[in-house]
Amino acid sequence: MFKYFPTNYVWNLSVDLAIEMGARIGEIEEMCAPLQEAAKQPDKEGVQAFRDTWAKMADKLCVLAEEDESKGRLYSAGEKYGRAASYLITCERLQAHNAPGRLELYKRELELFQKGITLNDENCERVEIPYEGKHLSALYVRAENVDGPAPILIQVNGLDSTKEMKYRVGLPLWLAKRGVSSLIVDQPGTGEALRLQGFTARYDSEHWASKVVDYLETRDDVDSSRIGMEGVSLGGYYCPRAVANEPRLALGVCWGANHDWRDVQKRRLEKEGDFPVPHYWAHVCWVWGAKDMDEFMEIAENVHLDGQLEKIKVPFLVTHGSKDSQIPLKWAERTYEQLVNSPKRELKVFTEREGGVQHSSFDNSINAGHYIADWVAETFNARTAK
Repeated sequence: MFKYFPTNYVWNLSVDLAIEMGARIGEIEEMCAPLQEAAKQPDKEGVQAFRDTWAKMADKLCVLAEEDESKGRLYSAGEKYGRAASYLITCERLQAHNAPGRLELYKRELELFQKGITLNDENCERVEIPYEGKHLSALYVRAENVDGPAPILIQVNGLDSTKEMKYRVGLPLWLAKRGVSSLIVDQPGTGEALRLQGFTARYDSEHWASKVVDYLETRDDVDSSRIGMEGVSLGGYYCPRAVANEPRLALGVCWGANHDWRDVQKRRLEKEGDFPVPHYWAHVCWVWGAKDMDEFMEIAENVHLDGQLEKIKVPFLVTHGSKDSQIPLKWAERTYEQLVNSPKRELKVFTEREGGVQHSSFDNSINAGHYIADWVAETFNARTAK
């Protein structure tokens, strides 16, 4: 794990995620060098300083991108807008949910992300899925060199990630090369669903997953017999829960297992394990729509997989980092042990040898991501070579 700030796990996690999204080390240094003292401050003061420096870099990149556009250098402009969006993603996720200007920051990130993929002519299309009288927003990435309907992997967020972050980390493009399409979804409790539509998280993830499958079945470029799901971090709970209860899902993948999130919350109350974001308890109440801690802990009692995994009768891959400091490895082992009816179950623990040992491989995602992409491609009878 790259530890720019020796005493601040949450900030290091954020920097590592930015690197995985394509941040440039020179820009990382320019943003982080002034923040050494701020990293030691309480959340409110510290995250404001973090936001100021990272948003300033985004502004700088936008000015440079506008200069590129004026000269017709649209690919260069698109790259810069894309990095600016990633830097805004990074600083927005650290803010308290009610911090002044947070929503405007998020909307600007969406605008710059879209501008970046458009100018750079990327294989990425924004789509909207009907849900509860509104919609869920998603990014659709098409399989490459496939004649006819292609298999697809639905990809869902964790507690504090977004579809743009998951897209930039790279799994959708690695899958596309292997002949598998992707649908990266801001499900209830995350991204646009939470911030713009007001959809809070729910433990019965099959409720929204079924609507996503309904949508995919309307597309003539999707092979409806080969629809799978992957979930990262808390998505390591959402995904197996959905696969267990939505029979149209043909495989599942946990990128970081999360078998018993209720237990994780109890341990965190006892100061065990690292927090993923500042203002953690206010953040989880916001995500789950709880009015206070008592209501949140009552909701969390439902967020576990005991009694669910035995229902899964399709292939399932469980991955975990050997040094995950948020979710103990024992929960990945528990998930694997309970997949007793899966015809092809696998537990892959990433070690120092291949990297990706931290939570959901945020410290080095590429080898872990390739492993997942290859497993999905092989299971869907796609390809792992030309």
